[in-house]
Amino acid sequence: MGCKIEVTRLELSAQKLRRLASRSPDGRVACRILAISPCARRIVTGGGSVCSGMDRQTLRDWVHRYNHEGLSGLSDGRRSGRPPALSAEQMQDLKELVLAGPDLAIHGVTRWRCLDLCVAIAERYEVVVHERTVGKLLRRMGLTRLQPRPYHPKKDAAAQQGF
Repeated sequence: MGCKIEVTRLELSAQKLRRLASRSPDGRVACRILAISPCARRIVTGGGSVCSGMDRQTLRDWVHRYNHEGLSGLSDGRRSGRPPALSAEQMQDLKELVLAGPDLAIHGVTRWRCLDLCVAIAERYEVVVHERTVGKLLRRMGLTRLQPRPYHPKKDAAAQQGF
């Protein structure tokens, strides 16, 4: 049987904790506050969960975090996640490249497609990304994958006007 854990932070009554839980925008935090609120003046026993049907060990962990950090300890910690494929400087450089458009002599294309940008990113930054990822990067930069109708680079505007 485990040790008894007591809620030592008593600056908020159980009623105030319930009120905070009802106003919390995060449902998970609200559930944790509600689990701790009836226990605010009691002891979490080692024999089982006293509050809200939560597992004894889970409740014990949340009581420890609440005692140590207060209400902010009941929210989920920030997750790092996967680091971005391109840095902020590289993203800005890529945006300038896309807005400038491709050069037929250098890039071999008359308009950017996601597949062409994959190749350009691999050559410039030595990072391999999928063409779907390029679409996500473009959207994140405020650009769109929609493309204007392509035109021939050797188009003669005077001949077209004469026609």
